[in-house]
Amino acid sequence: MDETEFWELMDAAREDAEGDPEEQADLLVERLLRLDPEAVLDFARHFESRYHRAYQWDLWGAAWVLLDGASDDAFDSFRCWLIGQGREVFEGALHDPDALADLLGDDFDEEIDGDGEDLGYAADEAYEQLTGTVAPDLGLPPAPEEPEGTPADFENKALLAERYPRLWERFRG
Repeated sequence: MDETEFWELMDAAREDAEGDPEEQADLLVERLLRLDPEAVLDFARHFESRYHRAYQWDLWGAAWVLLDGASDDAFDSFRCWLIGQGREVFEGALHDPDALADLLGDDFDEEIDGDGEDLGYAADEAYEQLTGTVAPDLGLPPAPEEPEGTPADFENKALLAERYPRLWERFRG
């Protein structure tokens, strides 16, 4: 599976789920079940590598503004959700986290959006259903121990408003 196929699967599931992250995860599992186990592992590798790339302090700050707070677990779920939003939103957010203010549609709902934990388990679930066994190690480098970049005090609202002016105005202003 190449990168284009990865994003096509993600986009199709999101579109059919009409933006509901839990439904998107269920639909993604259904689509992955149509593939052979090795393709499912390829999908998992693509997902995991993007999940690690998104482990950035700047992106965590953006999630904090979007969700009005983001613990370690909430940021993990946010990164899964962000991947689920598709290539344009994902890459745009990595390049400029404040751009999420423009990249996200008008229907962003912090009660359901921002939490894509189930997306992170879709490939494992599909692989297990296909083979009856737990997915093997993906052979990727270990997850980074700390987010990339410079930490910030997320409790400092003035700092967040300055660092993420568009997100702050749209979601906290």
